[in-house]
Formats: sequence, structure tokens, C-alpha cells
Amino acid sequence: MNNFRAAVKAGEFLVTAEVAPPKGGDPALMVRMAQTLKGRVHAVNVTDGSRAVLRMSPVAASVILLQHGIEPICQLACRDRNRIGLQADLMGAHALGIRNILALTGDPVKAGDHPDAKSVFDLESVRLLQLIRKLNHGLDCNDKPLTDGATDLFVGAAVDPESSSWSGLQRRFERKVEAGAQFFQSQLISNFDKLEKFMDQIAAGTDKPILAGIFLLKSAKNAEFINRCVPGVHIPQHTIDRLASASDPLQEGIKIAAEQVQVARQLCQGIHMMAVKREDLIPEILDLAGIPDQ
Repeated sequence: MNNFRAAVKAGEFLVTAEVAPPKGGDPALMVRMAQTLKGRVHAVNVTDGSRAVLRMSPVAASVILLQHGIEPICQLACRDRNRIGLQADLMGAHALGIRNILALTGDPVKAGDHPDAKSVFDLESVRLLQLIRKLNHGLDCNDKPLTDGATDLFVGAAVDPESSSWSGLQRRFERKVEAGAQFFQSQLISNFDKLEKFMDQIAAGTDKPILAGIFLLKSAKNAEFINRCVPGVHIPQHTIDRLASASDPLQEGIKIAAEQVQVARQLCQGIHMMAVKREDLIPEILDLAGIPDQ
């Protein structure tokens, strides 16, 4: 499966969505949610211990999706693996048919459910991108040949257009492009003026597609939790008030997400949908926003 890479190269408006691997050995719920996205997204993003919370290996979860005919984008974070483990997992992912990788630094351990675990952070996302580029050229991170063949991985990176440091955002973005990132998925976008500024002033000089992160807010309480617990994100008060006054907050959240998709469609080259535990509602959001099947 290389549908996502082909869509990027063809300049299509890109649609991806996120699913979390199971916490346990039964992937049935993950598969059921991912199957609702078939035909609606170009690929399904499989998280790697998001917020440092324990989940199944993203490589294993991505292979399970492949077995069900769903193209994955496998996240790989530096938090839990040194460079030996990262290279081993990347070679294994390639051998198992995974082609799309999202290279991440990873959330701090203290934010998760195992706060006493030891962090690794041998590398961070830019150096991970550089490492993947070497693997694709048949070399390990020490520039020694891969005697059993190069990888063929299509790699992307994360970007946060709402970063408080504009110069830092620009520098980091440019370094990721230089290191080989072929696409970018953004963090949750709540300020579309900042996204527009990012697209006009930073991303305009590259041909790498930016996918805006669209998050389904299920209630005012959900929005307040995100403001309290997700660093760098600020859901506007008028959005929280709109959810609080709605007779059906979930349906209102679907409308808000659809409106945001329509705004993002005018600004960038794609959207990355996040609907934690309600991925089955993403097709409804896309329908409401007028996004056709893929």
C-alpha cells in the first residue's frame, strides 16, 4: 500500500485520521474504529504512546491495520527507544509492509501513566528524520552499509503553528524539511489566524504538504480538560460557551469540527482528524464539511 505517498505526490487534498492502539492484547476496538474510516481517509495514523500513556506497539498495531486493508501512518517516538531500538523497529516496520512513518520526539514521561519510568531521548525528531534518510539510502546511523537492503520509508513530522516562539517554530520547521520530512501533521489547531500566518510566512517556501489538526470536542468539559492538560493548546472561550449552551453538545462538536475543516481547506493542503474514542464520527464530520470519499 502506497496510496498516501501517491496522493502527496499528486498534490491531492489529504485526509488522515488518528487511532490509538489498544491498551491490552485485543485490537478489536481499534480495528472496528479504523474500518469506519475506510474510503474516507488516505491513511490512518497510529499513535505511539501519546501523552506517554501505555498502549500496544504502534508497529504491531499498524501491521494489524494492514492485514485489514487499512493503510497506516506509524508514529515512532524517541522517548522510549535508543538509536539501536529505533533502527531495529524501522527496519522491522519496512519488512512488515509499513511505508509511512511519523517521526516524533515524544511526550515527557511525567505527563503519562508511568511517571517513574526512565526516559531515553537518545535522539529527537530532527535526528530521527536524519536517521531514516540514512536507512533509506542503505546506511545505518554510523554510515555503515545495511547488508540486507535499504528501507523505503515515507516520513513525515509534526508541526505546531500555535507555538509561542515564532522564530523557534520557523527554525524547527526548516530543520525538519532539510532532514527529509515529506509531509507535516499539525497539533490541534484552535487559532486559524495563526495557521494562516504560518502558511503565509513559514510554509509558503516549501512544497511539503501541511495537514491541519482538527479535534472533535465532545463537550464543554472536554474542551476545558484539553485547555488544562494539553500544553500549548487554548480552546477559545466562545467555543466552550457554544458547547455548554448546546442541547446536544456532541452534535455541536461535530458541527464545529466540520466548520474547522472547511476553514483549513482554504489554508493548507490537508487535514488530520482526531476524535478520541469516537473515530466512527469522523465520516459524519467529513460529510458535513463536504469532503468527498478518497
